[in-house]
Amino acid sequence: MLCTLYYLLCTIMAMDKREAQHLLGFLRKLPNWILLAASIFFLIIAVFALRANNQRMIELRAAVFVADEQDGDVEGALRALREHVYKHMNTDLAAGDNAIKPPIQLKYRYERLVAAEKAKNQNTNDQVYTDAQDYCEQQIASGFSGRGRIPCIQEYVDTHGTPEGKAVTIPEDAYKFDFASPSWSPDLAGWSLVLAALFFGLFVIWIVSEYILHQQLRLHN
Repeated sequence: MLCTLYYLLCTIMAMDKREAQHLLGFLRKLPNWILLAASIFFLIIAVFALRANNQRMIELRAAVFVADEQDGDVEGALRALREHVYKHMNTDLAAGDNAIKPPIQLKYRYERLVAAEKAKNQNTNDQVYTDAQDYCEQQIASGFSGRGRIPCIQEYVDTHGTPEGKAVTIPEDAYKFDFASPSWSPDLAGWSLVLAALFFGLFVIWIVSEYILHQQLRLHN
């Protein structure tokens, strides 16, 4: 826009008095307020479209949490949310300095993953104990009620098993998510902002042109 104004200024300064009068008369005949009204009109559309983008994001985010709580199609809900956020502006998942980060943290998925990992460890220990019995029976075939094999079994389990109470570690990317919203998107909100800026720029150029032409004619008088 600054380049356009500079070019316009240079063009007007090069005009003679007759050309300046003709151009000023032409500009004054046209209702420049239409440009300002169009800019305001598209700006209002952009505001409502931006709000709609954000409201849709909130709905899709809530659907993710519901699917997580009900052990439903979490992946499908996340995919719908991700596609919306990536394609539309004003869809940041978290806002404000005190917002949780990352904004999507699936509590129930985390609990299910922890429970599954603990069950896996328990199954592993059960199998290790069975293997220990088989191993020690081969190593120590005799002994009243098998008591002589108890130290062997304990040593085998300690060596090959998973320690009881071991902390379960779940990768964060399995239950924490964040998606970045674009600064501008080619949707109704994005194009409305472009048109609002375009018409306002034309309005400013129109006003500046009239002022410069007026000053140019004053210099010629």
